[in-house]
Amino acid sequence: MLTIGGRDITLEDYQHVLHENSKIEIHEEAHDKISRSYEFLETFHQNKIIYGINTGLGPMAQYKIEDADRLNLHYNAIRSHASGCGDPVHPVYVRSAMITLLSNFCQGHSGIHPEVVELIRQFVNLEIIPVVPEHGSVGASGDLVQLAHIALALIGEGEVFYQGKIVPASEAISKHNLKPISIHVREGLSLINGTSFMTGTGMVNLLHAKNLINWAITVAAMINEIVRSFDDYFSAELNRVKKHAGQNKIAELERHILKDSKLIRKREEHFFNGKHRDDYVIADKVQEYYSIRCVPQILGPILDTIEYVEKVLLNEANSSNDNPMIDAENGNIFHGGNFHGDYISLEMDKLKTVITKLSMLFERQTNYLMNDRLNNKLPPFVNLGKLGVNFGMQGAQFTATSTVAENQTLSFPNYVHSISNNNDNQDIVSMGTNSAQFARKVIDNTYQVLAIELMTVIQGIDYLNMESRMSSFTREKFLQLRKIVPRFEEDTIKYIEIKRIKDYLCSQFINIQ
Repeated sequence: MLTIGGRDITLEDYQHVLHENSKIEIHEEAHDKISRSYEFLETFHQNKIIYGINTGLGPMAQYKIEDADRLNLHYNAIRSHASGCGDPVHPVYVRSAMITLLSNFCQGHSGIHPEVVELIRQFVNLEIIPVVPEHGSVGASGDLVQLAHIALALIGEGEVFYQGKIVPASEAISKHNLKPISIHVREGLSLINGTSFMTGTGMVNLLHAKNLINWAITVAAMINEIVRSFDDYFSAELNRVKKHAGQNKIAELERHILKDSKLIRKREEHFFNGKHRDDYVIADKVQEYYSIRCVPQILGPILDTIEYVEKVLLNEANSSNDNPMIDAENGNIFHGGNFHGDYISLEMDKLKTVITKLSMLFERQTNYLMNDRLNNKLPPFVNLGKLGVNFGMQGAQFTATSTVAENQTLSFPNYVHSISNNNDNQDIVSMGTNSAQFARKVIDNTYQVLAIELMTVIQGIDYLNMESRMSSFTREKFLQLRKIVPRFEEDTIKYIEIKRIKDYLCSQFINIQ
């Protein structure tokens, strides 16, 4: 059971709910904050001009709303903004957004009725997941359109994913004897305001980015074993003269993985022994290609970036992202722009950039393994069948290369792509949800490229008959992958095998520690 509201929410909390089926409850302290905020607002707003309570929204804020129309304003805001288009977003991202909504509301600065938080909690726990289209948000007033689709389900309208089907929200609600929320003071505006959809998407992206870099460390260790590289590439002595935390952490993890490998060599035993003095051409390779030798230097900045992205996303998830902000403690209301998504937009751009670089590393390592003139160890395309008749991994390389090219195009920064809209009320916007969704696509593409690389790697391991000499960690991963895709000599239908490995990688989060 995850309790939200008593402490800051963590990335591990998202993992427990989204991938390990933990349930959510709301901390008593958060319940009290929410109730106090609601009760204060209900009294305070009388005879005052407060945005979104007795005024119109956006550029229509100059229109005063009569008491008879106040509640209808919020229903209209939800229904009119539920205008997204495109394919439905995968339910895991929507569920993550609802977890973020709960965390934001539990700060107690939104003035919503406590029933809102309770129904969102029930939706998350019962896996009643609103259908949310992918297109719509400009990322300031936050995620108005996507959040409106979530709010639509909470008022008993629209559609939800429920038990593997898309059904009317009212049907799923009634099946559990729940009640749709009512509008009391400002629930409609609070539900559609803020950055919780882009942040929720970012949290899922972050979980997968951490998984991908752990696999990157693992596959690099496997390739070092295949080429029988020297241990100085990831030695403490070499890497500690660079002061970057990420580089040193990557090198440390490589040493940890390979500590019991019988394939990694020591340079002093081969090149510092005085036996090569008369050689003009040195038969053994003195230094490997950059995609093997420079793994700590390439993965280091990626790791550092992922860790900073996590810090920013958790700050956002544990913030109040509403406007206006209700300060019940000091008896005041503050108008501003906490719904603006620039923090998330920039971090998602950084994340997709470093994951694109990761996919480039995967592709270059794959190319090295497939090109027999580079590695001088494996047959062309790691083809274990009859050369000229069979193709091995040749066809899959085209897919890896084209997918990386798409990632490179998607990595154009979206953070600087603002278009004024909303009658120029929203004259500079974040496009944060687009940034998060581009990052999501880059991550999905990178899993494809990694799946192709891993298929290539395990074919190479079999060809070299080196399983018994591998480290215990890399051997375990090799055996797991071989259960999914057996060794092949005759050509098989590759897209089926690539998908099997990709599905495994996406669902099984690897842990190196």
